[in-house]
Amino acid sequence: MAGMVGLTLGVPSLTPAFAQTTEWPTYGGDAGGTRFSPLAQIDRGNVHTLTAAWTFRTGETQPGNRSFEATPILVDGTLFLSTPLGKVIALDPVTGRERWRHDAEVSPRAGFGDFTSRGVSTWRDPEAPVGSPCSRRIIMATVDARLLALDARAGTPCADFGNHGTVSLREGLRNQPFEFAEYEVTSPPAIVQGLIIIGSAVADNNRTDAASGEVRAYDARTGRKVWSWDPVPQDAADPAYATWQGPTAHRAGAANAWSVIVADTTRGLVFVPTSAPSPDYFGGMRLGRNDYANSVVALRAATGEVVWHFQTVHHDLWDYDNASPPALVDVTLDGRTRPAVLQATKTGMLFVLDRETGVPLIPVEERPVPASDVPGEQAWPTQPFSTLPPLSPHALRAEDAFGVTDASRAACREQLRGLRNEGIFTPPSLHGTLSVPSNVGGAHWGGMAWDALRQRVIVPVNTIAAFIRLVPTEGTDLVALRREASQRGHQVNRLRNTPYHQVRGLLFGPDGVPCTPPPFGALVAVDLATRSIAWSVPLGNGPAAGDASHALGAPNLGGPIVTAGGVVFIAATIDPHLRAYDVETGRELWRATLPAGGKATPMTYRGADGAQYVVIAAGGDGERFGAGDAVVAFRLP
Repeated sequence: MAGMVGLTLGVPSLTPAFAQTTEWPTYGGDAGGTRFSPLAQIDRGNVHTLTAAWTFRTGETQPGNRSFEATPILVDGTLFLSTPLGKVIALDPVTGRERWRHDAEVSPRAGFGDFTSRGVSTWRDPEAPVGSPCSRRIIMATVDARLLALDARAGTPCADFGNHGTVSLREGLRNQPFEFAEYEVTSPPAIVQGLIIIGSAVADNNRTDAASGEVRAYDARTGRKVWSWDPVPQDAADPAYATWQGPTAHRAGAANAWSVIVADTTRGLVFVPTSAPSPDYFGGMRLGRNDYANSVVALRAATGEVVWHFQTVHHDLWDYDNASPPALVDVTLDGRTRPAVLQATKTGMLFVLDRETGVPLIPVEERPVPASDVPGEQAWPTQPFSTLPPLSPHALRAEDAFGVTDASRAACREQLRGLRNEGIFTPPSLHGTLSVPSNVGGAHWGGMAWDALRQRVIVPVNTIAAFIRLVPTEGTDLVALRREASQRGHQVNRLRNTPYHQVRGLLFGPDGVPCTPPPFGALVAVDLATRSIAWSVPLGNGPAAGDASHALGAPNLGGPIVTAGGVVFIAATIDPHLRAYDVETGRELWRATLPAGGKATPMTYRGADGAQYVVIAAGGDGERFGAGDAVVAFRLP
């Protein structure tokens, strides 16, 4: 790994073009996914006066596991968003009035594990006259894996794209899904050089040869597939090929990019955050380091060629996908500006990489980690550790278990004492292993925001722990195992083509409160200039009774944005609130109650009336709060 690099960060001024930006044209605000807005009409001094400007109801409710997590985009004076059931909706950004909707008719009975759509993308055809049909296209990938191109003005399919406006993303996969719901798409694609570049989501923990996770590029005008890149290398000439060992290793599936792919349009690169290969918790059929999986991979946008890759977890046995989208930022190193890639991880680490080479700009150390005691498994002997402070805890002792009451604390301690527990990267075991952070992070799919003025990284994290146990298939009654686990709120998976079943669950006391010390969720600001945590504050209202619940934080999924007004906006938590924080101190400045849960990431823009708006999709837990999905906009009075 790279040695120590001197790091000095200035506070740059915004370029005139950036300072005048009023739109939010991509999921992450810009192609690099920084989630920074130069707007400052709403600032730390007046944010407490924000009021709801309008509310739009999509008409969908989300029983079961469907979740409204879309971040709208704003281009050409219109807001565009997507819903879990395949609707694309265009809204007036000042009034919230619907301009059009297109219904792709996703079946509500499809049974996807993550039944959501986190947004749409857009492409302006440089060869088409402005205002002509499909000169501006809205691109959506439905959760059931169809790629749509719609006319931005009318919402009608672009007939020259694929089959009358649709391309099937299920065609041409190396490993086909064994059931329909095994393969889905939840994130909006990147669009670079006239190419739509898209990943996929693959159901975890079902078989060694799960659906394959190719990243593919399609012509934005015609829908023709231009290239495909497989994160499980198939060419023996690829240096990564040898890091997959065993007779069936190269038939492994997943290692897919289910998070958001970001782009450097100037360099013609896309940055792909990949996940664990299949199955998550037993790697005996895919021994080796498993390069390209659990990595940030830089691909040449025009060809799909690998430029570099950096692996955040070797031979993943913990479901430590790179769920957080990368962010492309500029830092000043040794007196000159350096293009960088930020990657926050479920392991609670933040990696800062050179955008052109993948070499760490802030050092990374390979440290020894515990070995596996599971027959047939070979855990990788070391793991990469960022030398920045951890964003969330890496260890939990039984004596440190939390409980609101003496009884719940004793129950948590008893659970912990029965688990193999040697800190982060303790491999799964036959009698049970403590996994900290858990498979929901650390950092998670909500990702991070970059404060371009102060050069701080803002990251929401979870701190709750989990346990993992492998159960030999021989002599085990799977029906009885599932019945027992269900009674305890645990999950059982049959790991097909392996000698094991897997049991896992989050660690909670008998009262439903996490066994980990609070906060159970936090918002963390990392100062790259000092390589330290600038502040860390509880995020959300914790699952405990009493007035102290606000200090406990809450499990969270969803991301932040940062504005030049010095304000961080985030919802994300299990309680239905949008919050504003002071980016300098982490102090909560404002909160508003949403009509439903808010697992989406907000966005902001300046409307035609000159006002700055902050918009959030609410509906991450619609059934719990008894309300349908809504989009809510806030502005100053």
